[in-house]
Amino acid sequence: MQTISDKTFDELGLHSKTLDAVQKVGYETPSPIQAELIPIALTGKDCIGQARTGTGKTAAFMLPAMERIDPRLPGVQVLVLAPTRELSEQVLVESGKLCGGRLKIGIAVGGRPIHSQIKTLQNGAQVVIGTPGRVIDLLRRRALDLRGLKIAVLDEADRMLDIGFRPDIERILKACPNDRQTLLLSATMPGPVERLARRYMTDPEMVDLSEDNVVVDTIEQYYVTVDEDRKSSLLLRVLAKEKPSQAIVFTRTKRGADRLFERFSRRLKSNRIAAIHGDLPQRKRDRVIRDLRAGKLRLLIATDVVGRGIDISGISHIINYDIPESCDDYIHRVGRTGRLSSAENGRAITFVTLAQGNELTNIEVRINTVLPQYTVEDFESFRPQNKPRRRVRRFGST
Repeated sequence: MQTISDKTFDELGLHSKTLDAVQKVGYETPSPIQAELIPIALTGKDCIGQARTGTGKTAAFMLPAMERIDPRLPGVQVLVLAPTRELSEQVLVESGKLCGGRLKIGIAVGGRPIHSQIKTLQNGAQVVIGTPGRVIDLLRRRALDLRGLKIAVLDEADRMLDIGFRPDIERILKACPNDRQTLLLSATMPGPVERLARRYMTDPEMVDLSEDNVVVDTIEQYYVTVDEDRKSSLLLRVLAKEKPSQAIVFTRTKRGADRLFERFSRRLKSNRIAAIHGDLPQRKRDRVIRDLRAGKLRLLIATDVVGRGIDISGISHIINYDIPESCDDYIHRVGRTGRLSSAENGRAITFVTLAQGNELTNIEVRINTVLPQYTVEDFESFRPQNKPRRRVRRFGST
């Protein structure tokens, strides 16, 4: 199921050249965030767009940004900040398609040779997409000049603050011209994001498409209770039952991801399994994402930091092997499936130990949904002494 608006791109106020680019990319009908945010952004106003993951936010900010760029002028006119290298690179690819070669686009991310990025800037890059850490590095080296900047975009602002980029973001925004336009995109709006917006945006207009149900309705969500030491056996049974085309299994720690990968790669004897986390060399991370996008991988074991950079429409299942540490992490994790371009509903299954009942309840309160229980026939989730005598009363029950 796709989420679309009842407007057309022709009605959004875009220039004919931009509409030609949209047509060449193959976009037919704008998503709600595109339909609502683009007309506001075209006026030059600051704007906050809150929308669920996988709803076409890149085009929502890049299409109006393209209209503000003077292709005759070299130098950075649009800066896009994103939380991870992988997401930055995905925004780069999408932006390149939309621009159709009419603009010079550069990337500024760690794990890549900085000298080639400096050369791109020296050659007159008009759009720069990157992570806050590398952008700060380029500013320190005086390789990145933001004096001619027209638009600053904070993509997935909530995640950037989650992983500690607030000081870098503030420093970057202070280096931007005061009369710039600022666009902030976020799946959730926790207090730190609101405070950042109040401080660095001017009378921003709000586009809130999150609604009460902050997880897309194309995702079927379940929970299953299980003893910690029976999780890996349960995961095998779930995979055998679900037969996912592609699945991401989330763990809380890098060490946990590595352990699970070693156990499963030995047991399944398959080369279609990989693990990804922040300690992997960038070249290996790139290969994993490339293989996942090409359909060579069926199972990816990931931590939250890297998992947020995975924007691939073919993910059919999300399995929370470890329950996420925060409710917003849950929203971002399950948003990896049920994507805008996916024709099938996604499925998200969360493993919960008996001691984590309150954490599950907090998630249910946050998403305003009572998760149904997932069952695996002929599988004992608990040791006999741990088997619950009755179902604990949870959110929404009476």
